[in-house]
Amino acid sequence: MLSDGGELAVLDVREELTYSEGHLLHARTVPLSRLELRVATLVPRLATRIVLCDANEGLAAKAAEILLGDGYTDVSILEGGIAAWAADGFELFSGVNVPSKAFGEFVEHECGTPSVDAAQLDRLLKEKADIVVVDSRPFDEYQRVSIPGATSLPGAELVFRIRDLVPSPKTTVVVNCAGRTRSIIGAQSLINAGLPNKVVALRNGSMGWSLAGLECESGRAKRAPDPSNEGRAWARQAAERVADRHGVRRIDQAALDRMRSEATEHTLYLLDVRDPGEFERGHLPGALSAPGGQLVQATDQYVGTLGARLILVDDAEVRALMTASWLVQMGWTEVFVLAAAGSETGIPAAKVLGN
Repeated sequence: MLSDGGELAVLDVREELTYSEGHLLHARTVPLSRLELRVATLVPRLATRIVLCDANEGLAAKAAEILLGDGYTDVSILEGGIAAWAADGFELFSGVNVPSKAFGEFVEHECGTPSVDAAQLDRLLKEKADIVVVDSRPFDEYQRVSIPGATSLPGAELVFRIRDLVPSPKTTVVVNCAGRTRSIIGAQSLINAGLPNKVVALRNGSMGWSLAGLECESGRAKRAPDPSNEGRAWARQAAERVADRHGVRRIDQAALDRMRSEATEHTLYLLDVRDPGEFERGHLPGALSAPGGQLVQATDQYVGTLGARLILVDDAEVRALMTASWLVQMGWTEVFVLAAAGSETGIPAAKVLGN
C-alpha cells in the first residue's frame, strides 16, 4: 500500500509519547483520546484508504469503530500492531516529524549546507562582526527562547524579507531554530535563492547554544520588516528561479474550483503558507493556516494522506514557491501554488468528527 501510488493515511492511535518511542515512518500521530478532534482535518476525504496502528492492545479496533461509525469507508488495522511490523523485518522510527527531519539531514549532506557552532557564533557576536542572526521558527517559539540579538524571521518568510534586513552583501547571515532542521532548510533556502551574502546555519540551534553554557533570551519581539518594493521584487525573481528549477506548478482560481469539485475522489489540502497574522486578516474559505517553514518541518501534522493534492496559497507567491520547492523534493508530486489571499477573516473553527 505504501508503494502502490494510491492515497493512504497511516494513523497511529497510541498517545504521542508512546508513539514517539517507535512508529512506522509515515504514520501520523492521532491518539484515540483526541481522534475526533484531529482526524477530520488531517484526513478530510471519507473514502481515504486508512490503516490504523497500535501496540496490539485494542486501541486501533476502537478507533476503527469510531471512524466507520462517522462515515469513513475504507479502514483497516495493522494486524499485530507495530511489534508485528518490526518482527517482519521492517523498521520502526523514534521521535516526531521524522520524515521532515530526515529530509533536513539529507539536504545538509547533499548540499553541503555550511554551519557554525554556538562557540563560533558567540565569538563573532562578541567581536561585533558584520553578522545578522535570524530565527526561522514561528514567532511564539522565538519569544519563548532566542539567541541574543536574533531577529524573528520564520522559515517561509526568509527569502521574502531578507534583502531589507541585510542590504549589504558583506553581512553574514546565521539562521537558527531550536535544533537542526529549520536552520538547515532556512539557510539552504537563502543559498538556493541566490542571496549574495554568506549564509550559515547555527548547528543544533538554541538547544546547542544552551548546552554550550550560553544564555538565551526570552520575551523578545524583534521582527523582520515588511519587504520594500525592491526587496519584494528580488524575492519574487529569486523564488521563481528556484521554483522553475524544481518544476513547481501554478494554478488559477478556475483550477482550484475544478480540484475542489474532485475532492471526493482525490484528497485536497488548501494550505495558506503566509504569516498567521496575514491569514487571520484574510484567507480563502476552507484554507488552513500552515506557515511554510512549519509545513516543511512538520508536514505530517498538516497532511495526513500520502499521495494527496497540496495547494499552497500566498498572494505574494514567494512563500508558496519556496515551500513548494521543498515539498517537491520531499517526494510530494501533486503540489500547486495559487496566488490569492481571500476575504474570510479570523481563525476558522476546528473540524470535529461527527459534527
